[in-house]
Amino acid sequence: MYTDLQGKTAIVTGAGKKTGIGYAISRKLAECGANIAIADLGKACQEEGQVSTAGSDEMQEIAKQLAADYSVVSRAVAVDVSNTRSVVEMVQSVAEQFGAVHVLCNNAGASFGVPSDVENYDETAWMKTIDINLHGVFRVSKAVIPVMKKSGGGCIINTASRAGKVPPLFNSAYAAAKAGVIMLTKTMAKELAGAGIRVNAVCPGQIMTDIEKWRFGLEAQFFNTTPEAREQEMCQSIPLGRIGDPAEVGDLVAFLASDASSYITGQAVNVTGGQLMEL
Repeated sequence: MYTDLQGKTAIVTGAGKKTGIGYAISRKLAECGANIAIADLGKACQEEGQVSTAGSDEMQEIAKQLAADYSVVSRAVAVDVSNTRSVVEMVQSVAEQFGAVHVLCNNAGASFGVPSDVENYDETAWMKTIDINLHGVFRVSKAVIPVMKKSGGGCIINTASRAGKVPPLFNSAYAAAKAGVIMLTKTMAKELAGAGIRVNAVCPGQIMTDIEKWRFGLEAQFFNTTPEAREQEMCQSIPLGRIGDPAEVGDLVAFLASDASSYITGQAVNVTGGQLMEL
């Protein structure tokens, strides 16, 4: 537990589902004593072939649970990271409610139009994937940085992906967006170091979330097998021999948000069970 996070305020985007990485991050930060803004779309919907989004009721339930379990202040705030006005209003609301922002976790993400090769990729799906995964990080960071500077500094942790370093098949928009997140992380780290703001990224590999299960289902159809068989095949490529748990990403994010990592900035840290060992 990182006691220096006690009383700090953290915004975690894409945190509205208990099965997701964002929730695991929020829970770990709350365990360390940080106050949490659970930021997500707030509209339960599911496009054809996609994983459902977080609804307002689940977000409110998560906020209440964190507050009760860890005696912190936790609020659910709606945000659409693809809409600049929505992002600005969310950040203003959090700043007013909490008085400051010390930690930002840009975790919101999605993938549309997959599986598809570049030649046949639907352009609308491509643009939407890039917009949420890359431009969303830009929008939220741009809105939070002035507030964070007023707070005397802080930390930004972006959720990138192993896919931003190793090209996956038939998911090019997501991979390109996450590669962009890694470079944006490094650029912001250089720009903001003088303001006392550290910026790092985490690059999860196979983590057992709804999106991962959805992926195994898609691949099972593509390769004419079962989701369970696809998971077993994936585990064979992971030296630790298993799919990761969202809490293991949360542990890393809490470390990067804390003073324990005070000399670390501009890094994209792998959380892949050894599946990716390159920098």
